[in-house]
Amino acid sequence: MMLKMVDPGKRTVLLVLLIMMSSVWAEDRLINPSKLEMFVDKLPDMPKVQGFDVVGGVPRPKSLNIGMYEIRWKFHRDVPSTPVFAYGTSPATATVPGPTIEALHGVDTYVTWRNYLPTKHILPWDPTIPTAVPRTRRGIPTVVHLHGGIDEPESDGHSHAWFTAGFRERGPMWTKEKYHYPNKQHPGNMWYHDHAMGLTRVNLLAGLIGAYIVRHPAVESPLGLPACDEFDRPLVVFDRSFRVDGSIYMNSTGNNPSIHPQWQPEYFGDAIIVNGKAWPYMVVRRRQYRFRIINASNARFFRFFFTNGLEIVHVAADSAYLEEPVAANGTLVAPSEIVDVVVDFSKSKSDHAVLANDAAYPYPSGDPVNEANSKVMKFIIKKDPEVDPTRIPEKLIEYPAADPSAASRTRYIAMYEYTSDADEPTHLYLNGKPFDDPATETPAAGSTEVWHVINLTEDNHPLHIHLGLLRAVDQTELLDLEEFKGCMMKSNDAERCHVAEHARGRKVGVRPHEKGWKNVYKMTPGYVTTVLVRFSYIHSNASYPFDATAEPGYVYHCHILDHEDNEMMRPLKFIK
Repeated sequence: MMLKMVDPGKRTVLLVLLIMMSSVWAEDRLINPSKLEMFVDKLPDMPKVQGFDVVGGVPRPKSLNIGMYEIRWKFHRDVPSTPVFAYGTSPATATVPGPTIEALHGVDTYVTWRNYLPTKHILPWDPTIPTAVPRTRRGIPTVVHLHGGIDEPESDGHSHAWFTAGFRERGPMWTKEKYHYPNKQHPGNMWYHDHAMGLTRVNLLAGLIGAYIVRHPAVESPLGLPACDEFDRPLVVFDRSFRVDGSIYMNSTGNNPSIHPQWQPEYFGDAIIVNGKAWPYMVVRRRQYRFRIINASNARFFRFFFTNGLEIVHVAADSAYLEEPVAANGTLVAPSEIVDVVVDFSKSKSDHAVLANDAAYPYPSGDPVNEANSKVMKFIIKKDPEVDPTRIPEKLIEYPAADPSAASRTRYIAMYEYTSDADEPTHLYLNGKPFDDPATETPAAGSTEVWHVINLTEDNHPLHIHLGLLRAVDQTELLDLEEFKGCMMKSNDAERCHVAEHARGRKVGVRPHEKGWKNVYKMTPGYVTTVLVRFSYIHSNASYPFDATAEPGYVYHCHILDHEDNEMMRPLKFIK
């Protein structure tokens, strides 16, 4: 909403708040990342929390208490310690990213997420976009979403289900304190992060992120992939900028300050962080390692590759294994995507390998990378050869095929970006509607649908669908794009605007490592991307062990956090 649209009483409060923000964030003395030496901090192995108990040799459900704390975190040897928000089982154990939760397939994990954060945020935020604001204006709203989880609505982390410290204030769709994760889905990688309305970008930027893995030994062990803590490592990658005092820098002035005083369409930092350290190093042996790489950036895409030409072998994408391994020289990873890869360091002809990045920002037509954000981390490879008992099998895990002819419904989902008179973005919508408009996507639990996603913007938007899994079919270029876009901006009706006549351009095939089931897919600008969406378990015909039609429901959204916060998100309500 624009400031002039706010009622006079609230407008006064907002103006006071904005003046306070201006004075606090007026002087920004930033660290020049080119002055920081790379590869001086060792890659941390994040703490692990077991999401199950073992009693008499039998796995049993477990209840966890994980808090959100304000702590100080050391991102680089030469950067002062940084105030952050961090997940942990106590203030002393809280980390950025938070602990990796390891769950077991079929064994329930319960988590009470506790908010111990201070009354004021460490970052600037914008009250003119739809935002969770406590009635008392004290406390930081938070709510945790398990990204990729197939869980009940009450435990999905709905943006309106937020709460402040001690649950003293709660959002309009808050339901309960203890979340239930049944872990009945296929084995794979997920991550948990904050999802509070309008604050997702700042709460994640402050540090509220962590990995979650569902393991299924009976299914995974026969594959023979690298295992155990030493050779199977989550890598949580994101970007940040810092002031000279060590604090996280986020621009406090918006691109349209008369409309949104703080909000900007994308956040980018030049320091690349892996597991909480800027440009770390890792000492590895000459053998295979498995890396579960999560892009936890607000808006930055990465195209990872090794400077010495080492091959990357994909074995899974997001939360699901591929049917067969896919070797590549690089991999493009959008915000919130996960690539699960194996790297064989025995094939390196040198004693080190730098994981690099060359993705433009914003992607795909933004600025080229610079020296700082083109490097990710360094692997120092031991000289001695060794026998490696692990392998990459020819076949991994095959799930039932996606059959578009079995779809019960076809939908068109249009992505819009709106601009000011100065041609600067003001907000983004899905299907031309704000988030709080009634749901228009109302699938049945257990159904399969075909979604044609029409990207009318200049950015690539990673679309994330809560609860559902998707499988890409193809991408088709829109011809006479401006004509079609003009019609859509007026009528918001793809069929009335003759989408079939425009979607006749170049076809872009699905990348081999993205042909499996995913929970995020990259939507190419100026294209129609067709995806098959499955609202059920992909490994069995079993129905959900919960009522998917219950409140508060689910959502789907762009996972560029600055877009999601400014309304590129819509409700997803299930019917029986």
